[in-house]
Amino acid sequence: QVEVVESGGGLVQPGDSLRLTCAASGFSLNYYDIAWFRDAPGKQRERVSCISSSGVTYYADPVKGRSTISKDNARNIMFLQIDHMQREDTATYYCGMGEDACDGYVERWGQGTLVTVSS
Repeated sequence: QVEVVESGGGLVQPGDSLRLTCAASGFSLNYYDIAWFRDAPGKQRERVSCISSSGVTYYADPVKGRSTISKDNARNIMFLQIDHMQREDTATYYCGMGEDACDGYVERWGQGTLVTVSS
């Protein structure tokens, strides 16, 4: 029953903002970490951002200062907004959950959503 589903990907122009959504089911965000990762062509998977069950947030350097991660525990949904999108942000973004997902230990992955930054 545990499932995470991403949405919000698509074509984004450089400088625009992106808002990604991860909807969780089968578990509560009150008790599990939930995080965003991305796979860029030819690169290893990168942890982009996460929010722990207690609400502690993390941002990777490439998005730090222009991103905000938040969650609504009652609705079991998490959001990531990235401002001033750059071509280097082009990647498939994945939502992952787990007791220690903020430490990189993901128990369940979403299907991914492709984000392409291009003018």
